Amino acid sequence: MKKKLVVFTGAGISAESGLKTFRGSDGLWKGYNIEEVATPAGWKKDPALVLEFYNLRRKQCVEAQPNAAHLALVDFEALYDVTVITQNIDDLHERAGSRRVLHLHGEIRKAQSSLSPRFVYRMETDEIRMGDSCELGSQLRPHVVWFGEAVPNLEKAIDITAEADIFVVIGTSLQVYPAATLLQETNAGCKVYLLDPNADQISVPSHVVRIAKNAGEGVEELRVLLAE
Repeated sequence: MKKKLVVFTGAGISAESGLKTFRGSDGLWKGYNIEEVATPAGWKKDPALVLEFYNLRRKQCVEAQPNAAHLALVDFEALYDVTVITQNIDDLHERAGSRRVLHLHGEIRKAQSSLSPRFVYRMETDEIRMGDSCELGSQLRPHVVWFGEAVPNLEKAIDITAEADIFVVIGTSLQVYPAATLLQETNAGCKVYLLDPNADQISVPSHVVRIAKNAGEGVEELRVLLAE
């Protein structure tokens, strides 16, 4: 039976495909204030601005291509029972070929009802416009988890993590909660690896093996370590 390899990815892996990390040090993304475009209050205040913001991000996600790190994780499926848990809302893991991907913060190429999150739709176009409605008659919104909203797939992610034989963190500083708590859900016998250019500055337990490289280079080093 294959060992269970769970990979937890963040913005760092998508950055190598040209997608900028979500928030800069100034609290802006491409000139947009995060509080205005990524919170329920921002949606209530100016839904057109929120749609504009995510339409732009969606276009960039569609144009981006999976990189070497995404493709390497697919290669691991030949040796391990792999599940990818990602904080990213792009579909680069899926397009690379990963068969099991759990999105914690939603998927930008889907829309959902602004009345009930149970109604989710795969988008046929790259834009959501004002007036586009769900079957309940409410305005469609991006299928993303905004700041201040619950993370629907968190419990499922915790269950998957608890069963991991190997847990790998790639491209996240482990600062976004509650997703960052996943590291604490690994079992006592699980081998844990942290791949990030700033891995040496990230506070993690002593048993975590740090690989201070970007995603593409780090995954190749991980491949060697796992083969030993």
